[in-house]
Amino acid sequence: MNTNNFNLKGKTALITGSSGLLGVQHASALLDCGANVVLTDVDLVNLNKAKDLLLKQFPSSSLYSYIMDVTCEESIQNVNINLLSDNLPINILINNAAINPKIDKESNLKSSSRLEDFSIDEWNREIAVGLTGAFLCSKKFGTEMAKRKNGGCILNIASDLSVISPDQRIYMQEGVKDDYQPVKPITYSVIKSGLIGMTKYLATYWLGSNIRCNSLSPGGIYTSQPDDFVVKLSTLIPLGRMAKKEEYKSAIQFLCSEASSYMNGHNLIMDGGRSIW
Repeated sequence: MNTNNFNLKGKTALITGSSGLLGVQHASALLDCGANVVLTDVDLVNLNKAKDLLLKQFPSSSLYSYIMDVTCEESIQNVNINLLSDNLPINILINNAAINPKIDKESNLKSSSRLEDFSIDEWNREIAVGLTGAFLCSKKFGTEMAKRKNGGCILNIASDLSVISPDQRIYMQEGVKDDYQPVKPITYSVIKSGLIGMTKYLATYWLGSNIRCNSLSPGGIYTSQPDDFVVKLSTLIPLGRMAKKEEYKSAIQFLCSEASSYMNGHNLIMDGGRSIW
């Protein structure tokens, strides 16, 4: 097996939403392949925590961090200017930033996530981060890649809920009236489905520039969810369990490297088989 195709030495990757669970895993995957990695997020405290954690794992790596608001073109442009001044043109963009309500043991999805109660302000906020943010970052960094003519890679982080509907039964709570049952909000499905459309559009946009665009659709990752939620979700997955947080790293390495040099416009679904049932 030729593992040289996974070598990312000399390549610079920018990850949005880097301080989150998946953002850190994406960064770790690319650092492991020798890439320079640029962490970006709006949360300075957690961004610094993520950087410190990664530096402990990769002490001699080329790791950078910037505060960046993916909903603001000026913020994105300022980061781009700083990177170019440091001779760090972006070769790989991972659009990972998102607002994703979580199920954990301390909280639950709120009843305000229901369609009939979902506010336009919340709709706009989540769309701005998850979908508009991916558009703005692709616009800036993808255009920069096209100017250089030496190719590049854009990877959109979608979800298994980009191809199937959320099964709202797994969020249901005993003793709660139907009209107040928590649900996965409509924005999540709209954003993740929209990213698939954006992936196909960008895959064909910069013809002749050797820019590829693909998406990765992970399934649910086990963190601190309540046991009953884990059991309900696991029964929907042929492998019978949720994903481990590190199980997507090899896919990131594949999709961001020359190992996938002929893959373009594809949505790679890694959900333990949930979407085939």
